[in-house]
Amino acid sequence: MIQIICGEKGKGKTKILLDHVNKAVKEANGSLVYLDKSNQHMFELNNRVRLVNCTEYMISNSSEFIGFISGIISQDHDLETIYLDSFLKVSRTDKDTVEPVLKKLNDLSEAFHVTIIISISMNQEDLPESVKDKILAAL
Repeated sequence: MIQIICGEKGKGKTKILLDHVNKAVKEANGSLVYLDKSNQHMFELNNRVRLVNCTEYMISNSSEFIGFISGIISQDHDLETIYLDSFLKVSRTDKDTVEPVLKKLNDLSEAFHVTIIISISMNQEDLPESVKDKILAAL
């Protein structure tokens, strides 16, 4: 299942995501991965959380991003949760193509029993209807 933290840039989505991952690590039985556009939050994450700077992997479109996520899932059978910060930038997605990318992420999440929590710079009313039931927080 995917869960979404949405709101305009600068509203505090990253803080909510960081708080969520740092609380979850205390009870996690499996691995937690935090994907971001930089290493900026490295020291804010518990050291048991793997930080991946997606810009280092030359992802140039949303299809490559889905392949990247598939690779992460396939390499860690203990993977419990993936946290995605700055989703639109990291996934190379825009408001027009966000719905199919979120659908594929949800399909991967359900197929491999990995929760994916996404921080996205979009207002709740701008999200596709198909994902509004997956909103964890709207700022």
